[in-house]
Amino acid sequence: MAQAPAPSAAATPVRSLGRDLAGFALIALAGLAGYWLFPDNLAFLTRVISVALLVLSLDLIVGYCGIASLGQAALYGAGAYAAGIACLNGVTEPFLLILVGAAAGAVTGLLMGAVMLRAHGLPQLVLSIAIVQLLHEAANKLAWLTGGSDGLAGMVPAPLFGLFEFDLWGRAAYLFGLGLLLVVFVALKLIVRSPFGMVCRGLKEDPLRISALGISAFPVLLRMFVISGAVAGMGGALGAIATQVVGLDSLSFELSANALVMLVLGGLGNLYGALIGTVVFMAVEHVVAAINPFHWMTLVGALLIAIVLFAPRGLSGTLDEAARILTRGQRRAGP
Repeated sequence: MAQAPAPSAAATPVRSLGRDLAGFALIALAGLAGYWLFPDNLAFLTRVISVALLVLSLDLIVGYCGIASLGQAALYGAGAYAAGIACLNGVTEPFLLILVGAAAGAVTGLLMGAVMLRAHGLPQLVLSIAIVQLLHEAANKLAWLTGGSDGLAGMVPAPLFGLFEFDLWGRAAYLFGLGLLLVVFVALKLIVRSPFGMVCRGLKEDPLRISALGISAFPVLLRMFVISGAVAGMGGALGAIATQVVGLDSLSFELSANALVMLVLGGLGNLYGALIGTVVFMAVEHVVAAINPFHWMTLVGALLIAIVLFAPRGLSGTLDEAARILTRGQRRAGP
């Protein structure tokens, strides 16, 4: 029996593009479905989008570069506080506030990367924790600028496109956040598939071979830190716009740890996994905490143990494997 011809090299990019378009459409449809199905929970869903940007930014340095970090909230909080301070000082245009948050996150990412990349492994992890704790303490002490333990309040962003106000229901904020997420996701897809993204993957998997090619790791990884900071800063700015409040929780170690948990839950080195992990973790947290506010962490912990033991590649990796098995079965059953 003659074997089926192998797919040509030209067919592979076409198939990959088709999967990306399908994935992008699925994210958009899921986001719009959330708008119509949960109209009373749009504020929570906007929070999910804001944290999803944080987890995507963490995936860039952990999943694609292999850099150990538990301080990603430093970048998120920098964007949140920058947007909040700018809004209280007259910059109320939502798109400008997002850019302010991105710029603050990028600058913080540059400084954070310059420090963390001087170490490797466990010392690198400790440095990330120290950085987020230092920024948390600085925000707490600089009350004249950040509001201290009370945080920033009273921000009133201008209506979106001059028409749609950021009300308490969160309709404008949610659609604004969904649009931002889609744009950022497409941009990150292009980045991780670019030659620059391939070099980052290479530095994670085989740094000696990359260095033998004459490529210096430090500037490449520092550039990814800046991109990661910009994405996290946008997430922080979105959170500030949506809630109109910025507090010390945006610079907390707990937020950094939760972001890493979400990433592991969804799957490292997979942008779809970052989204899946964020949605699943925050949905479980939201539902279980409402049912039992005292012991909800027990169920969340059990879920994480089950994922690590039985799905070490995360939920996205498990879904990919199931899809491959299904496709293989269909080919065998075909004529």
